[in-house]
Amino acid sequence: MGSTLRQRQLHTGVTRLKRRKTAEEKKSPRIIEYSPKKLQTSNAAEAHGATDIWRYMSVAELAKKLERPLEDVQEAMLYVPGADNIEANAKLEDLKIIQNIAKKLGAKTRVVAAPEADTEEEHKDRDVFPRPPAPPELLKHRPPVVTVMGHVDHGKTTLLDSLRGADVAAGEAGGITQHIGAFTVTLENGEKVTFLDTPGHAAFSAMRARGAVATDIIVLVVAAEDGVMAQTREVIQLAKEAEVPIIVALNKIDKPEANIEKSKTELAQMGLALEEHGGDVQVIPISALKGTNLELLAEAVSTQATLMGLKADPTGLVEGIVVESKTDPRRGKLSTAIVTRGTLRKGSVLLSGLAHAKVRGLFDHNGAPLTEAAPGTPVEILGWRELPLAGDLILEVETEKKAHAVLKYREHQAQLAKVESSSDEIRKKEEEHQAKYRAEREARRLAGRFRMRGGQRVKQVDKNDDVPRVSVIVKGDVHGSVEAILDVLDTYNSNDRCRLDIVHYGVGNVTEGDLELAKAFNAIIYAFAVETPQTKEAKDVKIKSYNVIYRLIDDLKEQLSSQLPPVEVEEQLGEANVLQNFIINEGRKEVPVAGCRCTKGVLKKAQRFRLLRDGEVIYDGALESMRHLKNEVDSIKKDVECGLRFKDAKVLPQPGDVIQCYTTHMEAQKTDWDPGF
Repeated sequence: MGSTLRQRQLHTGVTRLKRRKTAEEKKSPRIIEYSPKKLQTSNAAEAHGATDIWRYMSVAELAKKLERPLEDVQEAMLYVPGADNIEANAKLEDLKIIQNIAKKLGAKTRVVAAPEADTEEEHKDRDVFPRPPAPPELLKHRPPVVTVMGHVDHGKTTLLDSLRGADVAAGEAGGITQHIGAFTVTLENGEKVTFLDTPGHAAFSAMRARGAVATDIIVLVVAAEDGVMAQTREVIQLAKEAEVPIIVALNKIDKPEANIEKSKTELAQMGLALEEHGGDVQVIPISALKGTNLELLAEAVSTQATLMGLKADPTGLVEGIVVESKTDPRRGKLSTAIVTRGTLRKGSVLLSGLAHAKVRGLFDHNGAPLTEAAPGTPVEILGWRELPLAGDLILEVETEKKAHAVLKYREHQAQLAKVESSSDEIRKKEEEHQAKYRAEREARRLAGRFRMRGGQRVKQVDKNDDVPRVSVIVKGDVHGSVEAILDVLDTYNSNDRCRLDIVHYGVGNVTEGDLELAKAFNAIIYAFAVETPQTKEAKDVKIKSYNVIYRLIDDLKEQLSSQLPPVEVEEQLGEANVLQNFIINEGRKEVPVAGCRCTKGVLKKAQRFRLLRDGEVIYDGALESMRHLKNEVDSIKKDVECGLRFKDAKVLPQPGDVIQCYTTHMEAQKTDWDPGF
């Protein structure tokens, strides 16, 4: 047994134990399987020493993330520029400031999305609202927001253009590239004033109704030649209701027919306490066309703003108000807004009614890009998903997810409100239907077995089928213009004579969809300050372009009038008094003849005659004969006697009767719609 046994060692592994594939498996297509990647844990960042930070995190949250005492973080903030508020609940809105604080404490940072709130808190705070008033120490001076208003043709537009043009000439030689509803004027003393150009009183009152106090001062433009007019009274009433101070700009003082004292007297009669009478309303005589005293007007606005002590909080989430909104064919949906609180920057997520935006660009009234917009600044915002409505509030939210949640809640609430408002109308329709059904059922019951079972069914015709109609499509450059046009169309009240149907309205250029809609409804497209397509389809549709709302309404009135059927109009030609009645023999018949004298106008044999006795019409028809001194004539002049014989021999004229000669002709009707201007 001295021989040594050698044992062979066999090494087995996964590859050696692999099963051979069968013939069927070899024929099947090859499936490539990838091994799953290792999940990156959030601890990887912490392993590298990076701290998660996000925008609008509080000082306490930053201390928790840095794993440092709150006092250490507050001490570091004292050495970081811009970190003024070191309270534990203070929100840090600038990421650079957060990074600098962490750097002071020797920590690296990584920017992440803000952590989501608990579901309970989401249900509790479904909507967003303006923040409570800021403490006085955070308030800083802001430019006043001034609205220029006045009667039609009193020089409101000229004044706005003069103020805007003077500022552009001083600041930028290139001129204005973008026309928006608000602009800023820099005074000689360096102060800034924001002028607001609202599209009429409708948008202005809508702002008030929504509780958005956008205007600080109203500049009331009054023409010195006309004085106080209807729209002037309306502006004064609006200002009193909103408790907004007024500065009166007496325009057109360069005209020879200007009467400044008369205009001041009329203003005083309207209840305005003028300065010269011991009141507080300033009156500045100006000439917008020639630029006279525009500096005095700007200084008066500045003085009024100083007395009001206008301040705002430039920190925290942004709040603002929409002045105007429009669709640009190149840049998309834009809105002009005035920031009322906070500082607006690129990347902010905004909400306005049922619209939301992630700000992609900010522009001033000259079209130049801005990095930020402080309170009181007019700014054009690029990045809206839907167009916001003029006068709506703008509120900033922390994340897009929060914005979508709020929008979903608001849409649901709007739907509920719509259902509730229409429930009364639905109930009324149901009652009418039930009453009609009961009446028909009662009629069938009374008719019993004797009722008619056969016969042709009467076609149900709409009572408005025989009424002519005008269908229109309204497209405007901005939301305010479309709103102003629709407000005027709402005053139309002659649908019984000619129906006015608004098929569609919107903001932006005329599209192919609008052309197809116009063809389907045989509608007229009114394009207000927008481009119209020059295609073959456009030639088959009536497209009317206007830049002045009054001309657009005048054209619409003509269209409505053209649909009205012509009416028969009576024109009086002459009149005669019956002096005596004669009976003459015409062959074997005795016929009556009225001996008359023409007292008014002329009597023409070919026209119609009317015999009146004590105001009652005895005969209305043609003449058989008209004679003067036994001669048959065609006409009788004033103060000439004649004999008249009617076609109807049974009519017996009597002395004292009145005979009228008249003619009728068809005349086109005009609509009685009065839009108020």
